[in-house]
Amino acid sequence: MNCRSSLSGLLGLWVGFVSTISFADDLQAIPLKSKIANVQPMTGIVLWTANEETRTAPIQLEFSYLSYDQIVGEQGEYHWAPVEKILDAVAGRKHQAVLRWHDTYVGKPTGVPAYIKSLPDYRETVANSEKKRTGFPDWSHPELRRFVLEFFGRFAEKYDHDPRLAFVQVGFGLWSEYHIYDGPMKLGKTFPSVEFQREFAERLNEGFHQTPWMISVDAAGDHAPFAADKKLLALPFGVFDDSFNHARHGQENEPNWNRLGRDRWKVAPAGGEFSFFDPRDQKAALSPAGPHGVAFPQQAAKFHVSFIIGDDQPRFQNPERIREAGLACGYRFRVTQFVASASRAVVTIQNTGIAPIYHDAFPAVNGVRSQDSLRGLLPTQSRTFQVTAGGGAPILTIESDRLVRGQRIEFDADLR
Repeated sequence: MNCRSSLSGLLGLWVGFVSTISFADDLQAIPLKSKIANVQPMTGIVLWTANEETRTAPIQLEFSYLSYDQIVGEQGEYHWAPVEKILDAVAGRKHQAVLRWHDTYVGKPTGVPAYIKSLPDYRETVANSEKKRTGFPDWSHPELRRFVLEFFGRFAEKYDHDPRLAFVQVGFGLWSEYHIYDGPMKLGKTFPSVEFQREFAERLNEGFHQTPWMISVDAAGDHAPFAADKKLLALPFGVFDDSFNHARHGQENEPNWNRLGRDRWKVAPAGGEFSFFDPRDQKAALSPAGPHGVAFPQQAAKFHVSFIIGDDQPRFQNPERIREAGLACGYRFRVTQFVASASRAVVTIQNTGIAPIYHDAFPAVNGVRSQDSLRGLLPTQSRTFQVTAGGGAPILTIESDRLVRGQRIEFDADLR
């Protein structure tokens, strides 16, 4: 064979090889029909863990308060059994937890560990709050301040990556809502100094890398450092509003949302609780016009909330109404493109919800995940994902290591 013939033969083999590759990687549209039927993980109406309705209600999240003295009695001795009990019970119902740590609760002693209370120079205040005798911590004592920083370091180390835990709420004052509106409000004594509040926030940011932490919108006041400190405002904390839908929300609460940053929801969750100011706030929270003329889906979209505590809602609304309200919260995914070859797939997903998902979630084909995450995909935005799996009848799912057994992220799709 002469050289010209040899080159011609090699060229023919190469063209055939390239054609085979091209044919093997010929992306074809994959028909896909799917509809979101359930409230999505880490979103929706939230019930307290003690509510019997948690077993059957259309929810994904459960809420619980915890105090420091439930975990620590003696210095350096941490017993996490109360946390484990709550998280296991919640996960057993195929839900995740929102936990809030508190030091001051109306009508109760403080949540300060016994070893600190026994120190000779530690002096708490007991005074009326909402006509109930209430304990207020001694924030002037250095051991209390040191302990709280240590506590959240230990808690983050143990639970930051735990799928049973969706969000953590923290703060000071009554119910950790960053206020003492009724009682002895004394900075540096019954409420932490501004300097310690700043150190506290910075330490939380150092400890939590996966689980979002949240503070009350009341932290926007002059008794706290956040609104006037650009460095603190840059921290990725979320906010919760425990009087979300009361009559004067626009005049009294919304300015606090503004001071803490109305775009904060783009990087950290927004949530809260239906108000108790007026009986209508609970009874009509999910009525078509809301308690004061604004429907819940409209209010939720305005503030881009992912969840709202509504423990009384099963008393006032049927499961379908609660499900609809839950679906109006947080993220919602729609698949707008799904094409595949024998060896790979391309998927485009749009967020049609009102907030991002705040944990990693990955489109997966036949169980093979994309390298890119849906985390942070904003409402109306789309993201295209490459997956190294395909085939003639590929199966598309959305997977996340932050789900508990029995949870599933659903999606809408109508591809032909």
